[in-house]
Amino acid sequence: MTCDENSAQPVPRTPGWLLDLLSLDPPDEGSEVRLGDRPFRYQAGILRELAVMSDAQTQTADTFGFKWRQRGTFESAAALDGVRAWLLSRYGDVSTADWWAEYGERPIVVDAGCGAAMSAIELFGPQLPNVRYLGIDVSHAVDVAAARFAERGMEAGFLQADISNPPLPEASVDVVFSEGVLHHTDSTEKALQAVARLLKPGGRLLFYVYRKKGPLREFSDDYIRDRLQGMTAQQAWEAVLPLTKLGQALGELDVKVEIPDDIDILGIPAGTIDVQRLFYWHVCKAFYRADLDLQEMNHINFDWFVPKNAQRQTEHEVRGWCREAGLVIEREVVEEAGITVVARAGG
Repeated sequence: MTCDENSAQPVPRTPGWLLDLLSLDPPDEGSEVRLGDRPFRYQAGILRELAVMSDAQTQTADTFGFKWRQRGTFESAAALDGVRAWLLSRYGDVSTADWWAEYGERPIVVDAGCGAAMSAIELFGPQLPNVRYLGIDVSHAVDVAAARFAERGMEAGFLQADISNPPLPEASVDVVFSEGVLHHTDSTEKALQAVARLLKPGGRLLFYVYRKKGPLREFSDDYIRDRLQGMTAQQAWEAVLPLTKLGQALGELDVKVEIPDDIDILGIPAGTIDVQRLFYWHVCKAFYRADLDLQEMNHINFDWFVPKNAQRQTEHEVRGWCREAGLVIEREVVEEAGITVVARAGG
């Protein structure tokens, strides 16, 4: 195991604007406070929820806390360049979007399920110094995110809490960003509704969720995920590694195959496809990218297979949930992997 498990650096105290948003006096280190009827402890500059979660959400939180501490597996230039390119292809250049002007000076941006804040930093980029950024995550990944903001000299607020029940007033924020997180809750639909309620009228929700795949992929995803339950995060990392090596071997073959007809019964379309991508999309996720090393690719497979909560949904379900939440979809990108949405709150 060659993971680079860096410890998080000390983080600044909670910024005043976040305390104002929470209607909270500055807490003392180690003190317990209540936000509404929920207990939180103030530790290392972050308010951390003490409520009991479901077993599935607890396992998911532990998994991501482990994953985001492996900074050496996602912070290389090649890895971050790939993340940035993928984000831009789906959301567009959010940092220069015209709609920022609708929110006045220093709008509040909530990163719902921030992890290590990798996606927010890569997508929002030069816009971040102009906003009040609040990262919320159920796991200790908030410490990694806080350290990464501090390393860049940027102020930010953080909460360790469940995004399905965020401890913020309704209609209190301008933008919510949730990249690949809503499906890692007990209910994607309920999580989407919960974060949508945070938006002021005219606010925007930017999110990405997993899309349902064909029957072979759905079966192998669930089978492998079930087999990994009960393992420690370290054991699961090692268990996924042989699959990552297979993806690498298939990718390095660089062989294409022609599928003569649509195989509707398996959801496989006709056409020319690389053998690795055929296996990846339609049999079993075994990620490969030539410019990443083995541990970087394993980071991506671990992210997919190990969390207990990993719901998949159709674009029709997502559109319906947005309507029910009072959201008007402005941009939608549907891919094999997932569904990306930029939506505006009514009012």
